[in-house]
Amino acid sequence: MPLPRRTFLTGLAGTAGVAAVACSGTPADGVPAPRRTAAAEAARRLLPRHGDQLTFRTAPKQPDADDSFHVTGERGRITVTATDPATQLVGLRHYLTRVAHADITWAGSSTDQLPDRLPAPATPLTGAANTPHRFVLNDTNDGYTGAYHDWAYWEREIDVLALHGYNEVLVYAGADAVYHRAFRQFGYTDAELRAWIPAPAHQPWWLLQNMAAFPHPVSRQLLDARARLGRRICDRLRDLGMTPVLPGYFGTAPPGFEERNPGARTVPQGEWVGFTRPDWLDPRTGHFARVAAAFYRAQDELFGPSTMYKMDLLHEGGKPGDVPVGDAAKGVEKALRTAHPGATWVILGWQHNPPKAITDAVDKRRMLVVDGISDRFPEVTDRESDWGSTPYTFGSIWNFGGHTTLGANTPDWAELFEKWRTKEGSTLCGISLMPEAADNNPAAFALFSELAWRAGDLDLEAWFATWSTTRYGAADPHAAAAWDVLRRTAYGTTRADGWAEGADGLFGARPDLGAESAAAWSPKKMRYEPADFEPALGELLEVRRGLRGSSAYRRDLLDVARQALSNRSRVLLPRIKKAYDAGDTTGFDALTRDWLGLMELLDRLLATDSRHLLGRWVADARAWGAGAAERERLAYDQLSLVTVWGGRSGADAGLRDYANREWAGLVGGLYRLRWERYFTELRTALAEDRAPRKIDWFAVEDAWIRDPGRLATRPTGDTYEIAARVRDRLSAP
Repeated sequence: MPLPRRTFLTGLAGTAGVAAVACSGTPADGVPAPRRTAAAEAARRLLPRHGDQLTFRTAPKQPDADDSFHVTGERGRITVTATDPATQLVGLRHYLTRVAHADITWAGSSTDQLPDRLPAPATPLTGAANTPHRFVLNDTNDGYTGAYHDWAYWEREIDVLALHGYNEVLVYAGADAVYHRAFRQFGYTDAELRAWIPAPAHQPWWLLQNMAAFPHPVSRQLLDARARLGRRICDRLRDLGMTPVLPGYFGTAPPGFEERNPGARTVPQGEWVGFTRPDWLDPRTGHFARVAAAFYRAQDELFGPSTMYKMDLLHEGGKPGDVPVGDAAKGVEKALRTAHPGATWVILGWQHNPPKAITDAVDKRRMLVVDGISDRFPEVTDRESDWGSTPYTFGSIWNFGGHTTLGANTPDWAELFEKWRTKEGSTLCGISLMPEAADNNPAAFALFSELAWRAGDLDLEAWFATWSTTRYGAADPHAAAAWDVLRRTAYGTTRADGWAEGADGLFGARPDLGAESAAAWSPKKMRYEPADFEPALGELLEVRRGLRGSSAYRRDLLDVARQALSNRSRVLLPRIKKAYDAGDTTGFDALTRDWLGLMELLDRLLATDSRHLLGRWVADARAWGAGAAERERLAYDQLSLVTVWGGRSGADAGLRDYANREWAGLVGGLYRLRWERYFTELRTALAEDRAPRKIDWFAVEDAWIRDPGRLATRPTGDTYEIAARVRDRLSAP
C-alpha cells in the first residue's frame, strides 16, 4: 500500500481534472512558469539537454486501477501523462526505449546519442503496471553496494529506480540512529549503544539480527550524518510517489537488557558464522511493546512514517527458544499496528522463511513476502501453498556479496512470472529485485524491471535484439550478434541446477590448486561453456565507431572483457595443478606466469572505469570521517567487508571472500599478492622436494587491509584499447 501521494496540481490543461506542468521557462505572455513537478525535476537531472522538451501531466488514479501512463507529442515537444510522478518517469523510459532508442540504467547510459530535438512518437504510447508492488533492494544492499554513498549517488539511484518502475524502496540508511535514540530510554548510555552498533558497512547484518559491535564503535557525528541522509532519501521517494520501506522492530536488543529492565525476557540467539548474535526480546511481553513503541516513535521523528516495514524473524538460524513462533509473530504485528494502523509487514522469502507458523498467525492481507528464490530452486512451484496464500512478489537475487559476475536466469523469468501471476488463485502481486549489491548487470536490471509492465509472454530472443539497439542508440549487426551470444550463455542459465548467480572467478579465491569458487557459497563450476561466451567480446569490439562513445557501450565492453578473463581462470587453474602434481617445473613456471599476466591485464582493464576502482570505494568511506582516526576506521570497515568480511573466526567459518569482486586495486593488490606468494611457495617446494608450507592467509589479508598501499581513485587507460588486448590475449595459441 503506497503512501498517499502528494498533489502536484499547479494548473489545469487538456481534459478536465488533469494537471499539466511543463519544464519550459517563462511563457510568451511573460507569466512565470509553474514550479516543476518531481518527475520534471528528475527528467532534467537525467536528461539535462532535453528537459525543456518534456511536459508531465498528472491524471487522477481511479480506485483499484493500475498505475498507468500515456505518451504523446510532436518533435521537440513530448507529453507524458500518468497517475503519479514515478509512473510519469516510467512513461518517459517507455518513450526513450521505444521511440528515441536511448537507455538509462544504473550501470551505463546512451543518452548522448539523442538528437537535439526529441523525436515524435508515431502513435500514442500507453502502458500499465500488471502488479501493484514493485519492490527493490536487498537487506544487504547498504553494505555490499556501498554504505558510504552520499546524496549525489542516492539522488541519481532513486531517479533511475523510478524510471524503471519501482515504487517501494528499502531504506536502511539511518536505522542506526533509530536504535540509538530508542534504547537510550531503556537504561543504556550513549557510549554503550555506539559500541554495540556496527560500522555502516556491516550494519545490514545487525539489522537482520545476525551480528553486532564490529569492527569499531560508531561516532555520534556519523549517526547524525546517516540520519540526515536517510531523511533525504525518504523525502525524495515520497516526492516521487514512491514508498520508503523502513526496518520494523521485531526484538533485537543490546546486551544486558534484562538487568537494566527488571522483568524483561530475552532469548539468546547463539552464533551466526563466527559472530555472536544480539539477544531477542520476547515479542509477547509488555517490555517488547514499550521498546517497539519507542522505536517507531523515534523512526517517525527522524524519517517520517511509512506504510511498509521490513522485518525477518529468526533470520538464518535464529532461535525461538520456548517462544511459540506464531505468538511471537502476533506480538510483532500488534506493535506495528499500534504504531502504524494498516501498515504492511514486508518479510523476506529466503531458505525456509517465512514459516507457515508466521503467515498463519498474522493478517495475511497486510503481509507481503518478497521472495528471494523464485528463480533459484526448481522445487519452488506453489507459493500459495508454501505461505497459505499470503501476497508475495516474484523475486531474483542474481548476485551474492556484490560479485561482478555477468548473467541471470532470464529463461525462468520468461517462463514463470506470467504463469504464476495469472494462474487460478494466484496471490502473486508484484516483483522484487534483490541482488545483494546493486548497480550491476544492466541487461538483467532492465529486463526484470519490465516484467511488471508487460502483458503476455516474454520472447527473450526478441527482447535482447531490441535491447542491443536501445542500449547503444541505433541498430548494429555486431551489437545484435554480441547480445545473442550473451543471451545464450550468461543470460541463458536456468534454476535447474539450483543456482541464481553465475560462478565467480578464481582470481579472487584464497589460493588453492583445487579451488572451485572464491566464495564458499557460490557455484563450483561454470553454468555455461566459457568458450561459447568469448565471441561476444569480438562482436562488441566490432560495433561501429559512432556507437562506441556512450557509457553504456564502455560498461558492457568492460563487463564482457572482464568476464571472459575471469572465465579463463577456471580453465587455467586445473592445468597449473596438473603441472604441479607431475613435478613439471617448466610447465608450472609458464602457466603461473600466464595466470599472473592475466591478473595484471584484468587489473589494467578494470582501472579504466571509476566504478571498478577499489580506491574510489575506500575514499567514499574516508569522506564520512570527522578526523584521521575515524577515517582509518571507516576504511577498515569498508575493506574488511570485501576481503575477510569480519574477524578470523568469521573468515574461517566461510565469510572470507564472500563479497569478492573484480575491481582494480583488489585484483592487482590483495588477490595478486596472495597468488604470487602461493605460487612462489609451491615452486620452492618443488625445487626442494618437500611439501609446501602452510600460509596464514588471514594474517596476510588483515595486514593488507590495514595497509593496502596507494589505491587509485581516478580511472586510467582506454577501455576499448585494453579490451582489444584481452581479445588478442585470449585468442592467442
